[in-house]
Amino acid sequence: MSVHPLISPTADPVREARIHLAAAHRLAVLHELEEGIDNHFTVTVPGRDDRYLILPFGFHWSEARASDMIVFDESGKTLEGEGVVELSAQCIHAPIHRLTGARVVMHTHQTWALALNMLKENRLLPASQTAAFYYGHVVYDDIYAGTADFIEEGERLAGVIGKKHVLFMKNHGVLVIGDTVAQAYRRLYKLERVCRAQVLAMSTGKPLEVLSDQIVAQVQAPPANDRHSRAERERLFFEAMMRILDREMPGYAD
Repeated sequence: MSVHPLISPTADPVREARIHLAAAHRLAVLHELEEGIDNHFTVTVPGRDDRYLILPFGFHWSEARASDMIVFDESGKTLEGEGVVELSAQCIHAPIHRLTGARVVMHTHQTWALALNMLKENRLLPASQTAAFYYGHVVYDDIYAGTADFIEEGERLAGVIGKKHVLFMKNHGVLVIGDTVAQAYRRLYKLERVCRAQVLAMSTGKPLEVLSDQIVAQVQAPPANDRHSRAERERLFFEAMMRILDREMPGYAD
């Protein structure tokens, strides 16, 4: 399988970040992870630590294009492009980028993850092979205190996340962080699928068969003879998803 033409080691990193961010928004529509014009995906501008790319508030995610992305700072000021950053995006994302060092932050109210987060007991259990990969990498914010309208809330959430890469926000949604758009989106996509599987299994009223710590550790350990690194799997996943977009929802790279 050839490398997708929009993923290249020689590409301009800012242009590539814009394209990948636009693609992630459109993929979220295809995968029913989005909520219209709400929720937020952000990427730290390559070469900078204090500027962030985002789709301006008011665009539906299905119409996201690379050229639409604006650059903003933690004060909420638009530095490049046209449009504004939504307040909660500024208050949640900018501090998380700054304090965790994450290059990509994705926050959604996706259906099955939110359904699990509406339960008093909202823990994601390692009851399947895919869910086992998340065990030990999820942190929980168990008290919903209203909308995020101040930078201090993003700073608090960054403290909750710590060194983990998935945040369950009780009565609210989920947030994932990553080093690349491919990595973060793959985490978000698979998270929705394992949450759906758990909610469906729980709906039977029968007890779940939870994997042992020993098996979870074996699942998470990369095989010595694996032909594909974790990073390569993430790249291949996102390339495949972009090929789907090329067929179903082209124009994201414009």
